[in-house]
Amino acid sequence: MLAMNLSCFAAPQQNRGATMIEVLVAIVVLSIGLLGLAGLQMTSLQSNHSAYLRSQATLLAYDLSDRMRARAVATRSGAYADDAAGDRADWNARVTTLLGPGATGNLALNGTVATITIQWNDNRGRIKSANDATNVSNATFVYRTQIAP
Repeated sequence: MLAMNLSCFAAPQQNRGATMIEVLVAIVVLSIGLLGLAGLQMTSLQSNHSAYLRSQATLLAYDLSDRMRARAVATRSGAYADDAAGDRADWNARVTTLLGPGATGNLALNGTVATITIQWNDNRGRIKSANDATNVSNATFVYRTQIAP
């Protein structure tokens, strides 16, 4: 009678190993999900870096326009031309420092309208497609403002 009671608690032969297969499938599914999450995190970091550089370019353009407004007479006489010294040379150095080597800032004055163009290498923040063979991606920020006469 004791032997018959113990046989009731024994696992059936056909179910052995099923739990191990379920665990392995769960690990594979979890691994694929975590790899997808890591890719999403990488894309997020790239986009955040690109947004940071664009914010720096915006602040630099506002900075130059404020400097030009503060010295309106000097602005009209060419003190802020692309090859000028003083405030403009300081601003050019800040463009390179904040946006990286190769970043450039240009100014075009048309009467009282100033157009500030800033370019930088945004390759690190660019999200590449599978068939993208381009090595360099230049981003451009253009800011137009009125300088008081």
